[in-house]
Amino acid sequence: MRWFSSSSVPVSLPVPSGLTNPSPKPSLWQAVLPWSGSPLWRRLETLALGLHILSLFFGLAGLLWVVPHPEWIASLPPIGIQAFSLSMGNGGVAYMVFGMLAAALMGSRLLGWRRMLMFLIPAVGISLGSELLGTSTGIPFGNYGYLSGLGYKIAGLVPFTIPLSWFYVGLSAYLLARVALQHQRHWLLHFEAIMLGALLLTAWDFVLDPAMTRGLIPFWTWFQPGPFFGMPLQNFGGWMLTGAAFMTVAKLLWGKDQPILNRSQLLGPLVLYGANFGFALLMSLGSGIVAPAGLGVLLGLAPALGMWWMAQPAPDLPVDAEANPADSAWDTLEDPSLVGVK
Repeated sequence: MRWFSSSSVPVSLPVPSGLTNPSPKPSLWQAVLPWSGSPLWRRLETLALGLHILSLFFGLAGLLWVVPHPEWIASLPPIGIQAFSLSMGNGGVAYMVFGMLAAALMGSRLLGWRRMLMFLIPAVGISLGSELLGTSTGIPFGNYGYLSGLGYKIAGLVPFTIPLSWFYVGLSAYLLARVALQHQRHWLLHFEAIMLGALLLTAWDFVLDPAMTRGLIPFWTWFQPGPFFGMPLQNFGGWMLTGAAFMTVAKLLWGKDQPILNRSQLLGPLVLYGANFGFALLMSLGSGIVAPAGLGVLLGLAPALGMWWMAQPAPDLPVDAEANPADSAWDTLEDPSLVGVK
């Protein structure tokens, strides 16, 4: 069930059975996408997430075991060599596309399609703008450029998959970041959630960037050497700024009704964040880069696990509500049994 309130405090009031509407009028998104929240929708979400994780696993196996053993590749039959070449050329595209699909399906279930799109569009648009600016001027990340292996490049500069990864890791980070703050009422609440979400997002890059630039097969390169394993410290300021920017826009578009999610609902975002963090972590360790891995765990993975555990357990729902989760409205303003109060 989706919990929203203008003060970030969920309130459930009993409503006499005669006053409830047994067949509430569906919203526009429910009419256009009637399967959203249904068991079939959950299976599609699980499938997309599973394919995303499987693609990450195959990418790790290829980069950490197959590439360092060229004699194994040479022993393959021609069809095997062709398959390996195809997977290495498109593996990065596959795992990011599946990650985007998993986050979109997950976000539509937890937030509703309208709020999910209010996060997706700023995340993709602002991150793409930052990446295009960065690869052409060096602002805000520093002077760098993308190599091959991540798909078609927009304007010949930024692979189309890169903004997708900003979206799905950013959404997971922001939803987890709100957990520790969602029951507080002070005026800095939303600012703190945005900064914490941007930090979780940046911590992922602490681990990912060194592995993707200094591994056996680099995917981008730095033309402006810096003190952090060959990259400038400016890069992390750019990550914080970009993540905070699209999280702020999404929060403003959501308005007063902000998401309050329980531990069960946050399991999907945790798995999505953890899978991508684990990929970057193993890539760094496999490349002999240990220090960024420790820093990333300290500032990213460990806080994300702690925030997930801080979330309230899932409430006990009536049997009929558990059997028909698609019937639950995703906004308290549309659900007669839930009242959002300020």
